[in-house]
Amino acid sequence: MTYSARIIYFLFIALFTLESANAKLEPKDKADSDIHFEDSSDRSQSSIFDDSEFSEEEPEAWYETVNGFLEARLGARIRNDALQKQVSIGEIRGQFQFEYDLESALLVSTSDLIFDPVLDRHAIDLDTGEGWLDQRELSLLFSLGMNIDIKLGRQILTWGTGDLLFINDLFPKDWNAFLIGRDEEYLKAPSDAIKASLFFDELNIDLVYTPKFDSDRFIDGKRLSYFSPVAGEIVGRNQLVFADKPDGLFTDDELAIRAYRLFGAYELALYFYQGFWKSPAGISLTTGQFTFPELRTFGASLRGPLSQGIGNLEFGLYDSREDQNGSNPEVNNSEWRLLMGYEQELAANFTGAVQFYVESLRDYGAFRNSLPTATFVRDRQRRVITFRLTQLLMNQNLTLSVFNFWSPNEKDGYLRLKASYKSSDYWTWEAGVNHLYGSRRETFFGQLKDNSNLYVSARYGF
Repeated sequence: MTYSARIIYFLFIALFTLESANAKLEPKDKADSDIHFEDSSDRSQSSIFDDSEFSEEEPEAWYETVNGFLEARLGARIRNDALQKQVSIGEIRGQFQFEYDLESALLVSTSDLIFDPVLDRHAIDLDTGEGWLDQRELSLLFSLGMNIDIKLGRQILTWGTGDLLFINDLFPKDWNAFLIGRDEEYLKAPSDAIKASLFFDELNIDLVYTPKFDSDRFIDGKRLSYFSPVAGEIVGRNQLVFADKPDGLFTDDELAIRAYRLFGAYELALYFYQGFWKSPAGISLTTGQFTFPELRTFGASLRGPLSQGIGNLEFGLYDSREDQNGSNPEVNNSEWRLLMGYEQELAANFTGAVQFYVESLRDYGAFRNSLPTATFVRDRQRRVITFRLTQLLMNQNLTLSVFNFWSPNEKDGYLRLKASYKSSDYWTWEAGVNHLYGSRRETFFGQLKDNSNLYVSARYGF
């Protein structure tokens, strides 16, 4: 039994004992038997089923609940990049969502059908999202007892307090989609997992068990150019990333836990993760392939009212299990990460937000001493400041937004501009810019500057 499986086993034994004790103390009646689920993007309990859904009215057929959209999206690079196509995105996408009420459970499906001539890979790969089908969700939701809700299957998972910055949210991300101009929702990639939400008077707990490791949809050269420390230069389609991904079912698994509660208007949360670095964070000298070393993290966050707005604070400790003392140059060092943020409505329909983020290497001296001579040496800390401004106009049908990442020590950044106009109940038009900048090719954003692009899209919702 793996480390993660042992933790789940003992937690469920303890929690089912508590649940049984509660059930004996609290009599059940029909009014108390509503099934409750917590959506991953909402911190409060919400009821998916209510009494009206169990009335004698004939339920809708599954095809009558289908909704979604059809979308065309086109983008082009604004810099010359000989390593990639000039067209950064050019796809037609149809998303189809439906829910089917099984009375004691709810079946949910979200499927994206895609025609993508830019990547021009039509064979389905549900892990990378390549091909003509991306199954975003296929899950079953049900309840065990009064206090336990289960979501089983493919699902989008998220938690934490950051705005486009992630510390304790170690669920898969799609960095390609984020940078080429897809809708922001596609930054979150799906997980094949079991999520258990447990609700108690004093504390709520989320347990997420992923039987087989789900990595990020990381930058691999197929769509975006990047700096290769092996080649010592910017590479792209000429040098793809080949990674040795852990793929053993129940042996290469992941466990994520969040325990949270409210103290007045403030939410305090504690986090734990056991698994692997989500993007390649090591290299095998034997095979030359990039690897996903083992990772364990501990963290905490606090979010609530501050002055005239909302403040948040989040911390995470990353324990790189395969480089305990920082002396292995082929594996990422352990590090700690800190995030502070504040958001406020500055005027009617106009909001602003700012964040300060730090990631700091541990055992930095050992890290420097382990590197070969003439190798690029990153700073001990990477500091990032972000700001977001959002303006709603024309009866809130027009949304203008700007988001900027800027690193004062690496002197690079990433500017995201977007305008979205809803011309009717069905049609939404969008235009945006992804501008990456930096003077050094080795830095986080500077290596990506040739991928800067602009894009437009038209979406018909149904």
